[in-house]
Amino acid sequence: MLIELIILIIIILVVIIFVYLYNSLIQLRNRVKNAWSQIDVQLNRRADLIPNLVETVKGYAKHEKTVFENVTEARSGLMNAKTVQETAEANNMLTDTLKSLFAVAENYPELKANENFLKLQSQLEETENKIAYSRQFYNDTVLMYNNKCQMFPSNLLANSFNFKEAEFFEIEETKREVPKVEF
Repeated sequence: MLIELIILIIIILVVIIFVYLYNSLIQLRNRVKNAWSQIDVQLNRRADLIPNLVETVKGYAKHEKTVFENVTEARSGLMNAKTVQETAEANNMLTDTLKSLFAVAENYPELKANENFLKLQSQLEETENKIAYSRQFYNDTVLMYNNKCQMFPSNLLANSFNFKEAEFFEIEETKREVPKVEF
């Protein structure tokens, strides 16, 4: 009777641990999805601001056609990205082209004083800050999830139930340099 009770308690404990580990994997996987959607929201917000910014600058700098085409192309690349890696690459490309756009704006003092341009530039800066925060939150969440998928004993469950590790949102090595900003 005592042995049967001990075996029953062990079985109940194993089931409780199993349920806990499985639910924590589900919870972390859903957090990763949520964190990614927050990045996606901010990237879309930025992509929505860009046409207005380009149109404002276009009015002052009609001969800078290639800059506008590059920004538009980079924006399209971001909007069409499907994976975390594609999105990171498109984001890096868009960041580069936006630098070119702001460099063009530097050549037009009346543009820099334009209220609409300043408002759009401020909104874009705010969005960039939100993207940076969302990227950090996403990567922190991915780290927790990936740790859970790799650490014993939850890795046994993760492998059994096909929990795949998530990708980090990384920037290119060349982008790690601190940019020089001048006004």
